[in-house]
Amino acid sequence: MAFRDLREFLSALDARGELKRIAAPVSAELEAAEIADRAVKSGGPALLFENVQGHSVPLVMNLFGTMGRMCLALGVSSLEEIGERMKEVIEPEIPSNFLEKLKMLPKLARLADFVPKTVVSAPCQEVVEKDRPSLSFLPIVKTWPGDGGPFLTLPLVFTKDSGTGRRNVGMYRMHVYDETTTGMHWHIHKGGAQHYRGFRRKRERMPVAVALGGDPATIYAATAPLPEDIDEMLFAGFLRKEPVELVRCKTCDIEVPARAEVILEGFVDPEELRTEGPFGDHTGYYSLADQYPVFHLTCVTRRKDPIYPATIVGRPPMEDVYLGKATERIFLPLLRKIVPEVVDMNLPIEGIFHNFAFFAIDKRYPGHARKVMSAVWGLGLLMFSKFVVVFDADVNIQDLSEVIWRIGNNVDPRRDVMIVEGPVDALEHASPIPSYGSKMGIDATRKWASEGFGREWPDDIRMAEEIVALVTRRWKEYGF
Repeated sequence: MAFRDLREFLSALDARGELKRIAAPVSAELEAAEIADRAVKSGGPALLFENVQGHSVPLVMNLFGTMGRMCLALGVSSLEEIGERMKEVIEPEIPSNFLEKLKMLPKLARLADFVPKTVVSAPCQEVVEKDRPSLSFLPIVKTWPGDGGPFLTLPLVFTKDSGTGRRNVGMYRMHVYDETTTGMHWHIHKGGAQHYRGFRRKRERMPVAVALGGDPATIYAATAPLPEDIDEMLFAGFLRKEPVELVRCKTCDIEVPARAEVILEGFVDPEELRTEGPFGDHTGYYSLADQYPVFHLTCVTRRKDPIYPATIVGRPPMEDVYLGKATERIFLPLLRKIVPEVVDMNLPIEGIFHNFAFFAIDKRYPGHARKVMSAVWGLGLLMFSKFVVVFDADVNIQDLSEVIWRIGNNVDPRRDVMIVEGPVDALEHASPIPSYGSKMGIDATRKWASEGFGREWPDDIRMAEEIVALVTRRWKEYGF
């Protein structure tokens, strides 16, 4: 089922016993974050803080903190279901006759059904505050002691290209400086930063709108690594199986989710930079303070009784790992379309999305593993993968025990390691300079004679299948 908004999702969680209402007074400074950290680490429920000290607006955290809730958020029993739907879109059957062409029409029509719809009135505009807009009504969380201040951590940031008008929606943390200004943490590799550079070249103010508390599929879509020409709101409609309703902002020409809880309208000045951070990040370390653009608030629109959503990041596992795992499963079919020899992919939780990337491949020719490494480093945000490890197709790369065992046994470091230089994630703190460093590829496949391996490669130790079947059949007879 598709949830129309955050409230419907919370109601569903409540009905399933996966929403914990906390009536006791709680501080938004560190205390709420510590509670949420314990909840996510233990696989606990979503948390609705109903009494945040100094605020009348409730705070909800840990919305996506288990794989079950991530699936519920996207309306599936398994994330692979979305991957299969993606496959239908990117690998349509080629019709061989007129009847098959007719059968394809409904599929094509369904794609059109996901295009966002514009409405003229919306719940997110029940209250409009233009004269003296302020962020002070929101229970904005300070997560870690060393943070530079409170941060908006689950914002959907809407921008448009200064030339084409094409929309981008991204999730970029926002360091709150005061009631009307925040930092805008646009990494240089992201879509929002690309739009910002366009406005800087023109020396024009950049309109920006920030949605807080959309429906769960729309929140996820803002995190998805989509190609530049794919609209995140169209993708959200695809996930929901129904279009997202958008409404035009009151003070700028940007459309935002009509059923969001709060909309922040404003602008980013093309020349202004301010110190942003430090921030306790998903790497498990503080990302260092640096100069970033500044968002100026000019208007707040909201529901009469808004709910403020937030997340915390830190040393994994954290809530964001389930968003990352959703991306891994959903986009695997797209990866296979470009690199068809890939059988499976694992971006392990401990690798925080970009430190480790494991691939099982159908190895077909000498040097094939190195070809896959190079392909991975050329694919969107996979370019940040610091360690790319390639395995044979029969390796279960979802099993970290098997992964480490295969690497230890199959790799000769001098022969099987490839080191390259290129862009690295902006949060990478080990590289000598920001955003540029080295990456390692490791070939953990079986080595062939055609790759210069002159010895016999040993077989895995496996019991005979007939003995396995025999023992399975007689297991209770043995007294177990």
